[in-house]
Amino acid sequence: MTEPSLDALLDLALAAGREIMAVYGDGPIAVAGKPDGTPVTEADKRAEAVILAGLKRLAPSIPVVAEEEASAGRIPPTGETFFLVDPLDGTREFIARNGEFTVNIALIERGIPVLGVVFAPALGLIYGGAHAEAIAGTVVDFTIAERHPIRVRPASGPAIAVASRSHATPETDRWLAGHDVASYVTRGSSLKFCMLAAGEADIYPRFGRTMEWDTAAGDAVLRAAGGIVTRPDGSPFLYNKRNQADDVDFANCPFIAFGDPKLVARSALAPLGQ
Repeated sequence: MTEPSLDALLDLALAAGREIMAVYGDGPIAVAGKPDGTPVTEADKRAEAVILAGLKRLAPSIPVVAEEEASAGRIPPTGETFFLVDPLDGTREFIARNGEFTVNIALIERGIPVLGVVFAPALGLIYGGAHAEAIAGTVVDFTIAERHPIRVRPASGPAIAVASRSHATPETDRWLAGHDVASYVTRGSSLKFCMLAAGEADIYPRFGRTMEWDTAAGDAVLRAAGGIVTRPDGSPFLYNKRNQADDVDFANCPFIAFGDPKLVARSALAPLGQ
């Protein structure tokens, strides 16, 4: 079982992004509802079709768990190695036309995202991570115009946090208020992980609901850039969560994403007054 290269996944994300932007720029966006209450558009479906065809060509023996296929009940058996795909992460951002939506493709091995690509087609930004190397690039006409390595920044002083634009929760607000965080900004989709990976922020707490395909690609980029993602209690945050007693397959628990891993135990991020 051979995994595809980072470059191959970057190209696949670019192709999916082209499908998304064809819908984005083609008049009113038609929105339908899925059984779980989340929105879906033609762009989600077209992008996922491109990714599934590409992964079948690149790695035919590796199973793929993709958001829209999963919504339709088509989920393959998963072993230690499989892909997680969100063809359009941030559908609400897509509908709002604020540009903060992404194509997410990730490879999971033994519960860890080891290869991932995040492409924000409306912003012309692309990120990739493979094992211990992470890159960011700018995209012009669905071609990567330049790329450069990225790394999380060292912890120094009060942290800068990034939080969800469309899925804020009281738990997140309480966590931010109770920790030594200098400021925070909001972003949509997997761009929050990428900000940490690129050294533009330090921490991303998430207490609202997410699924594994929402987080895996950004998580892969962050880990490749030297960061880490944990549960709120500091225990490992893992993938391939099936047969969960309290939730559906592939549903995530709350998590905290860190740039510099030293922040996990750093006193500046302990609850104030403790």
